Amino acid sequence: MVDGSASLMTLFYGLFAAGYWSDERPGNRLDSGAPWYNVYETADGGWISLGANESRFWRNLLRIMGIDEAELPDQHDNSQWPAMRERFAAVYRTRTRDEWCALAAGQEACVTPVLSLTEAPRHRGTEAPSNPHLRARGTIVDVEGVVQPAPAPRFSRTPGAIQRPPAGHGEHTDEVLGGVGLQPSPLPAVANSARPQRFSWNSC
Repeated sequence: MVDGSASLMTLFYGLFAAGYWSDERPGNRLDSGAPWYNVYETADGGWISLGANESRFWRNLLRIMGIDEAELPDQHDNSQWPAMRERFAAVYRTRTRDEWCALAAGQEACVTPVLSLTEAPRHRGTEAPSNPHLRARGTIVDVEGVVQPAPAPRFSRTPGAIQRPPAGHGEHTDEVLGGVGLQPSPLPAVANSARPQRFSWNSC
């Protein structure tokens, strides 16, 4: 895990060595430093996420926001980013999250809503999964009323599937104890003493 996660930092160490990455946050394109690669609160307390890194997306984003590009400094002048972030924040507070999504729909501006765990699979619909992309890929499944990610990765000759729904609290204690050879007679007493307690983060 350590080696794998460290390898994911190769790009950033390379940019840092070349003088293109700041060791301070936020001061970079991908760490909320850039005003066009950030999240902003909307009028209804929701949030919008932006990723308009390329010039084409940047221009589309400004058009949706009603900002004339000529009014702004160069997109990549990071000395101007703090002031631009403040301006963007003020603009996004003028509409609700869904209103911004409606304006951005089909515009290729890299604008997307920040969704909760409940909202994500139901985005653009009422039943999970109703998100067209997630539904087409089979990313989210409903197993006896429990909405959850489908198994991954997926293989063409070995399709994965969830065999049974998530266990209830202590549901399989008897089954597990029986599986290690305990006889039926002592099982109830052992099961009661071995039945797991509800997990608490405070116990860690």
